Amino acid sequence: MNKAIIAIAGAGLLASACASDPYGYNNGGPNQTVRQGAMGAGLGAVAGAIIGNNVGGGNAATGALIGGALGGAAGAVRGSNQDRNNQQRYRDNQGRYYYCYDNRQNECYWDNGQRRY
Repeated sequence: MNKAIIAIAGAGLLASACASDPYGYNNGGPNQTVRQGAMGAGLGAVAGAIIGNNVGGGNAATGALIGGALGGAAGAVRGSNQDRNNQQRYRDNQGRYYYCYDNRQNECYWDNGQRRY
């Protein structure tokens, strides 16, 4: 039982550590990749700890690690798809494509990922 509590508490700490956005998108709107990746990691770690505690050898910590990794990856993939859907694609007068986020027209990037000034 103590292992499960420690694993769940650790998962919560890990999820909260991932909740900040290192790219600064929180100023203009949420970056869904970071947000959903953190939520997926937290939920996956909790579910993994519960399953790991009740199945097999009863190792909640291993279950939390595996669940957190899988949940974080799944959440990041889902969030990345949502971020791509929130982008508007444009074409300049030279035929080059760039994209901007809907809620941040001053933040635009070329197709190769470099910022467009």
